[in-house]
Amino acid sequence: MQLVSPTQMKMIEEESERLGVSTEQLMLNAGSVLAGVIDDYCRTNMDGDPELKSIVFLTGPGNNGGDCFVAAEKLLFRGYDITIIGITPKSQKKPASTMYEKLTRNKIKLINAYRSQAVSTAIEAAELDYMTVPNDTDPAKLSKKDKKDLNPLEKIMVEERARIGKIVEAIKGADVLVDGVFGTGFHGELEPEIAALFDVSTNAYKIAVDIPSGGCGDTGAVSNGVFKADETVVLGLLKIGLTQYPLKSFCGRIRVHDIGIPEKALETDLGSRLFSLIDMNALQGFPAKRDPNSYKSMYGHVLVICGSSRMRGAAVLSTYAALRSGAGLVCLASCEEACNAAASFAPCATFMPLETDDFGCLLFDVNKPLLDEELEQCDAVLIGCGMGVTPDTIEIVRYVVKNAKCPVIIDADGINCLASDIDILEEHHKDIIITPHAGEMARLLGCTNSEVNADRFAAAEKFAEEHGITVLLKGAGSLVSDGQYTAVNSTGNPGMSRGGSGDVLSGIVAAFAAMKYDPFDAAGYAAYVHGLAGDITAEQLGQDAMLPTDIIERLSDAFKLIRKNNGMI
Repeated sequence: MQLVSPTQMKMIEEESERLGVSTEQLMLNAGSVLAGVIDDYCRTNMDGDPELKSIVFLTGPGNNGGDCFVAAEKLLFRGYDITIIGITPKSQKKPASTMYEKLTRNKIKLINAYRSQAVSTAIEAAELDYMTVPNDTDPAKLSKKDKKDLNPLEKIMVEERARIGKIVEAIKGADVLVDGVFGTGFHGELEPEIAALFDVSTNAYKIAVDIPSGGCGDTGAVSNGVFKADETVVLGLLKIGLTQYPLKSFCGRIRVHDIGIPEKALETDLGSRLFSLIDMNALQGFPAKRDPNSYKSMYGHVLVICGSSRMRGAAVLSTYAALRSGAGLVCLASCEEACNAAASFAPCATFMPLETDDFGCLLFDVNKPLLDEELEQCDAVLIGCGMGVTPDTIEIVRYVVKNAKCPVIIDADGINCLASDIDILEEHHKDIIITPHAGEMARLLGCTNSEVNADRFAAAEKFAEEHGITVLLKGAGSLVSDGQYTAVNSTGNPGMSRGGSGDVLSGIVAAFAAMKYDPFDAAGYAAYVHGLAGDITAEQLGQDAMLPTDIIERLSDAFKLIRKNNGMI
């Protein structure tokens, strides 16, 4: 599935206009879609006569507000009780303003949820906060004489209390509350007044139009007070920010709807950054059909340089995962303890016990001849899982990057070795795939975890482009980027948040790379298969008790499901 940034979506809409489908027509289509979603929900999920339900729209100055105006008009003539609350001053932007003028106003409740500049100035001067006007100015408690005796500021406060009460009452009485305040171009922080309205307690079913207001469509960042939806109605194409957390956690159910954008418009040049979603449809032709007259070397030889005496499990998991992912041959080069442990799990692997220092970490000089021998034969190298960071392991990473004649997958401590000397990457001659989590990515970039998570797309793209490698940035909504193309994985669940899950993933990546898949595809397919096996595991065992070894055991189920979907079995 194609993903777009908000800027790219605007480019597509402009191209649509040039092709004869105007922005106004797209808005009419979007409003019709939104009305259909609301009507379907009310008829399917609510008791009683749907037409007696109250639909409240929160609208802003842009196209999302215009979509709401179209939907409101359509629902009005289906018999629904419609209220439109203008969160910001009346739209000055076309075609939203055009749709506003077409509303049947004598049958729709229109409420202004914003103050005039004069009122705002007076309240700010008095240092009063929005929606905290004192209760003793409640208009219901004041007699005509009391109101007459009020000074100008007190009169403003009374009017504000009445206006706020009307807004809150409408929101609380809604059966469906629709957020069309801000679009995907929102950045920064919500104004306290708007955040306060989003925070009003209501039992309404909440629908966000295209994106919950207060969320960033580029990065997935959110403002304090962001609208929390039960469902997000995405119009046209899914925006990249909706695939990332924390924004995704405020979207509820996400559904993408066609609004009539011409196919030709989708082919427009969107610049150097292109995005896609790794879903089942993206795996057409994967995994490749196995030749009946095949042999082990046809499916790749993986060299796994991982583990230490203290972290032997990492070597076991990555080796076992590579085998379960279809590699024809897997050789583990590690300390003797790790090789012995792996042999009990995966006796079909081969093993190369290496010399270690007093702490059980691999040495370089004494092991170089053995490594050279295996590097000549392998089709992919996985290095780093549980290896430790010492001067010797740093040298091993440097040597492999410089001398490997095949793709190199670097994970965990291998990445930490790179972080200690980033120039190692400048020596690579073959494809490099790194698989960092946010903390490891931060160490590579010399920044904080928070800075990475604030814009995961930029972090992955920047590093991939700068070093000419493929980055698989792990986490919820894992990203695969080569600097120009970035794909977002759609599988996986919180039950996979356990030590060892990353080792499993890196083993899968190595197997696919050894089978000659392009590095970008190998990383993307691996992320999807790993997450799918994790989802199958969670369904069978529950997220609380599942382990990385359980995920490996269900890789076969994941492959079967993919093949079945692709009509291959």
